[in-house]
Amino acid sequence: MQMKSAPHLLTEDRAEYERVLDDALRTAHDRPDLAGIGQRLNNEQLRTMALNATALISAAAAAEYDHFVKVREESRTSGGVSAIDAVLASPGDGTDDGPGAGVGVIVTVLAPVLAGTAAVIFLLVGYVLKMLDPAPAFADSLLAAGWFFGAVTAAGILAAAIGLLVTALRNSSTQVPAQEPGDELPDEVARAKEAWRHALLERGILPFLRDALADPSADPLSGVPPHHVGRIPKMGYSGPEFSSPSEGGTGSRPTFTSPDFSSPDFGGPEHQPD
Repeated sequence: MQMKSAPHLLTEDRAEYERVLDDALRTAHDRPDLAGIGQRLNNEQLRTMALNATALISAAAAAEYDHFVKVREESRTSGGVSAIDAVLASPGDGTDDGPGAGVGVIVTVLAPVLAGTAAVIFLLVGYVLKMLDPAPAFADSLLAAGWFFGAVTAAGILAAAIGLLVTALRNSSTQVPAQEPGDELPDEVARAKEAWRHALLERGILPFLRDALADPSADPLSGVPPHHVGRIPKMGYSGPEFSSPSEGGTGSRPTFTSPDFSSPDFGGPEHQPD
C-alpha cells in the first residue's frame, strides 16, 4: 500500500529506506529526543509505523531522491554503453580489425569439421574399392587422401582446443565482476545517495519517530501516522488521510462569520426612518 502511494520511492530502494530506518532505531539511545523509546512504544512498533508511512516519510526527501535516481540512471546508461562497446570490440589483443577476425573464427571452427568429413568419405570409399578384385589403381590414392584429411582434422581439433583454452584464461584474468549491492558506487552516485539518506533521516524518519513518541494516541497497528506528523516537510506530497487542521501553520482553524443582512442598519439611504 505504501509503495503504491509513494510518488518517488522505487521498489529497488525500499531496502535502503529500511536500512536507514533500522540505523535510526539502533542508535536511538544516543539521541535525547528519542529517549522515550521503550516506555510506550518499542523499536518494533515504531518500525511498523514507519513502514506504514513510507510514502509520507520518503516524500520529505523527494528532491534529494530525485537527484539520486537521475545520477544513478545516467551512471547505469554510460556503464551499459561501455560494456556493449567492450563486447563488440575485438576478442583478441585489440589488433584484429575488420572482417578478418570473423573469417579466422569460421575457419578455425569449420576446418576440423570439413576435414573430418572428407577423411571419412575418402577412407570409406578407398577401403570399399580395396575389397574389389582386382582393386582399382586409385584406391591407394583415396586412402592416402583420407589419412591426410584425418591428420588435418586432428590438428584442427588440437588448435581449436588450444585457442579456447587461451581465450578462457585471458577472459578470466581481464573480466570485471558484476557489482554487488554493497560494492563501491561511482563518486557522484555515492554522494547523491548519501545526501538522500541524510535528508531521509533528518527530515523524514527522525521527525516521524519523535511525533510518534509524543502522540499518546499513536497506534502502531492502525497504519495511520501520528497526528503531529504534519510537521514533516512534504515536498509537494500529502496523503488525503494525513492532513489535519493544524497544517496550515497558523495553529488553529480560521473561522468565518457571515454578515447579518437582515438588520435594518444595512438598508440604503432611502429606507432610513424619518
